[in-house]
Amino acid sequence: MPPLPLFANTSMTRAVRLALFGLTLASLPGLALMPTPALAQTQAAYAIPAGPLGKALTQFGVQAGVTISFDTDQARHLTSTGLNGSYTVEDGLARLLANSGMHAERQSNGGYILVANAEQSALQLGATQVTTNQLGTVTEGTGSYTPGTIATATRLVLTPRETPQSISVVTRQAMDDFGLNSIDDVMRHTPGITVSTYDSERTNYYSRGFSINTFQYDGIPTLRDAQYSAGQTLTDMALYDRIEVLKGATGLLTGAGGVGGTLNLIRKKPTADFQGSIELGAGSWDNYRSQIDVSGPLTETGNIRGRAVAAYNDKHSFLDHYSRKTSVFYGILEADLDEDTLLTVGADYQDSDPKGSSWTGSRMIFDAEGKELDLPRSFNNGPKWGSWAQYTRTAFATLEHSFSNGWVAKGQYNHQINAYHAPLGALSQDSGNQSSLFARKYVGETTSDSLDAYATGPFELFGREHELVLGQSVAISTWKNKAYNALFASGTNSADFYTWDGDIPEPAWVKYRDFDQTTRQTGSYLTSRFSVTDEMHLLLGARLANYQVTGNSKSKESGKVVPYAGLTYDLNDNFTAYTSYTEIFQPQTDYRDRNDKMLEPDEGKNYEVGIKGEFFNGALNTSLAYFEVHETNRPELDTSPGAALINDSPYYGTKSKTKGYEAEISGELATGWQLQAGYTHKIARDDNGKKIATWEPEDQINLYTTYKLTGSLDKLTLGGGARWQSEGWKSISNAGLRRSEVLTQDAYWLVDLMARYQITENLSATLNVNNVFDKNYYTNIGFYDSAYPGDPRNMMVTTRWNF
Repeated sequence: MPPLPLFANTSMTRAVRLALFGLTLASLPGLALMPTPALAQTQAAYAIPAGPLGKALTQFGVQAGVTISFDTDQARHLTSTGLNGSYTVEDGLARLLANSGMHAERQSNGGYILVANAEQSALQLGATQVTTNQLGTVTEGTGSYTPGTIATATRLVLTPRETPQSISVVTRQAMDDFGLNSIDDVMRHTPGITVSTYDSERTNYYSRGFSINTFQYDGIPTLRDAQYSAGQTLTDMALYDRIEVLKGATGLLTGAGGVGGTLNLIRKKPTADFQGSIELGAGSWDNYRSQIDVSGPLTETGNIRGRAVAAYNDKHSFLDHYSRKTSVFYGILEADLDEDTLLTVGADYQDSDPKGSSWTGSRMIFDAEGKELDLPRSFNNGPKWGSWAQYTRTAFATLEHSFSNGWVAKGQYNHQINAYHAPLGALSQDSGNQSSLFARKYVGETTSDSLDAYATGPFELFGREHELVLGQSVAISTWKNKAYNALFASGTNSADFYTWDGDIPEPAWVKYRDFDQTTRQTGSYLTSRFSVTDEMHLLLGARLANYQVTGNSKSKESGKVVPYAGLTYDLNDNFTAYTSYTEIFQPQTDYRDRNDKMLEPDEGKNYEVGIKGEFFNGALNTSLAYFEVHETNRPELDTSPGAALINDSPYYGTKSKTKGYEAEISGELATGWQLQAGYTHKIARDDNGKKIATWEPEDQINLYTTYKLTGSLDKLTLGGGARWQSEGWKSISNAGLRRSEVLTQDAYWLVDLMARYQITENLSATLNVNNVFDKNYYTNIGFYDSAYPGDPRNMMVTTRWNF
C-alpha cells in the first residue's frame, strides 16, 4: 500500500518523493545479528526530545537501527512530543506518531513506511495537523478541550500527565464554542477560578482563595496592578490560541509571584497553509462584534509566514447609561532563517473606550440611615461622563535555534505599555433622597520590558537520558500615575438618589499627587528532569531572584532562592502519581499598613500531591490533587479602630494555612463529545484558627460540554454548561448604624447553553445563551462596602465564514 498524502492539497509530484532515512547496521553489531521480527519486538531505551517530527523520526531510526521511509511533505509541518523510556520499535513509532494522522506499516525488508490513517479517529487531538513548539501544543484546529503539551510550569515541554502541578487549559475550541471573547469570560469558564468584579472596568481572579497577580504572555511573566487594572483584565481573546492557568505558587519562572497561580496567554501563531475567517456577532444590550483573522505563507517556499487579526466590539450593558467600545489589532511574522533557526516578531494593540463607568462597585449596600437598599440590577453609581479608558501596546520578538544534539536555545523579548485615563465618580446617599458624587481622576501608564533567554535539551547521566533547562530573565516595569481631586461648580454636585440617571456636570480637576515607581527583577533559573527509572521522574529546580522597588515605594530583596521539586511515578499506562513543592516569595507593593508603610514580603511554602490520568493517546486528561499553602505574612484588611486615619485601606500581615483538593477532567470522552469539568474545595484560616478569604467560595463546580450529532443531524453541535459555588460572606461597614455587618451571597447555580449549525462547509452559525434561568447574584460584595451584580440572562448569535 503506497503512502497517502496527509494534506489534500499535496501535489502528486510531491507525494511520490520519499525521504529514506537509512543507516548501516554495521554500527550496531548486536542488532545486526538479530532476526528482523525479533528486533521489532525487542525493547530499547530512547531519549528523543520534543521537536519536528522528521527530526524525531531520524533520531529514532538511528537509535532503533531501522529504516523509516516517508514523504517529506507529510512531516514538514508536524511535530512530536518526543520519546523517553523503553519501547519496542512499533510501540515507539506509535508514540512518536500519536495525533499526526499517520501510522507506520512494517515492510517485508524490515523497514517501515508512513501511511495516512484511513479514518481519522475523533479521539485524536489533531485530525490532520498537530503543531508543537517550546510553548507546547497549538490547540487551534484540534477541536479538543485539552492540550497536547504545556510548558508553563517548568519551561520543559511536558504533557499534563507529566507535569507535577495542577493546570487548567481553555483551548481555542472551547473559546469558540462558548463565545469566550474576553479574558473574564475565559476565567469564569475555568475550573477552580473565582472572578470578582470590582466595578465596570476592573475584575480580579482568585485561585485556591488567592489573587492571581501574575500574567504571562507566551511564557514571559508580567506583574499586573490590580488596583489600576491598566487593560490586562480587559484583554480580548481574538489574539490567543489558549489560556493556561497554573494553580499554586509559581516562583520558579516568575520570581516574585503570586500564591494563587499564573495565567499564561499563548498567542496565535502563523500557519503553514493559507487560512482565514470572518466573524460577525450580535447579542443582548446592543452587543455587536466583528472579527477577521488571516494567516498563511508570505513566500513561495513558505519560509516566511504571517498572521493578522482585527476585532471590534461595540456593546451596551444591563447597567444604566453604560457602554464600551473595544478595538484590537494583532500582527505576527515567523521567518525560518535556516532549517534550525526561527525568528518571530509581532505586535498587538488594544483600546477600551467606555462611557458611564461605574466605580468602587456599582451600588451601595446601605443607605445613609443604615437600612439595606433595594436597588435594581441596572443601577449604576457612575456619572455619564465617567470613563476608565485603557489601552495596551505590545511588541515582542523571539529567536529560537535547534541544535543537532536535541538542544534548543531561545531568547524572548516583550515590550508592553499599559495606560489609562480615568475621570470617575461614585454616587453616595447623603440623607433621604439627596445624594452627591465623590469624584477623582487618575491618569497613568506602566511600561514593562521583559527579556528571557534559556537553553534546554537532553543530557546523559548514569547511563540514562535526562532533561535540563538553564535560563536567565530580566524585567523592568515603571508605573507613573497622576491623581486629581474634583472641584465642582457651586450647586452642581447634587442629585435625587432614586431618580439618578448619571446626569451631573463633570467637575474641574486639580492634581494632588504624583506617583512614580520602578520595579526591577532579575533571576537565574534551572530545571532538571531526571529519568530515575522508566516509570519515575524527578524534577528539581531553583531560581535565584533579585527584586527591587524604587520611587514612591521602596523595597529590596537580593539573592532570594526559590526552590522547586517534583516527583512523578507512572503507575500504569494511564495513571501517574505525583507530588511537588515550591516556596513563596511575593513583595507587597500594593499593601500598606495603618502607618502607610508597605508590608513586608509574603513568604511561605506550597505543597501538592495527586494523581493524573491520560487516555486515548492524550485526547482525555484527568487530575485529582490535594494542596496546602503555608504563609507567614498574608495581607488582611485592618478594620481595627483608627486604622484608616492615615491610609483609607490599611492592611496587616498574618500567618495563614490554606488547604483543599480539586479534581478536573478535560478532553474527548467519545467521538464528538468534548468535556471540561472540575470541582474545587478549599479552606483558609489564620494562625488563630479563624476563617479568612471567606468571600471566595469554599466549594466550586464547573462543567462545560458539547456534542456533535451524527447521521442526518451531523451539521448540528449542541452544548451547555453550569457553574455552582457555595456561599461566601464578608464583614462590611454600616456607617449609618456605626457598626459592621456580615453580608452573605448564598450558594447559586448558573446555566449556559450553546448550539452551532454548519450551514455549508465554510459557513456556520452559533447561538450562546448565558445565565439561562436569569439568576440574580453578586460577583463581589464588600469592595468599599459596595456590591456588583452578575450579568442577567443574555444571548449572542455569531456567524463565521472560513475561507
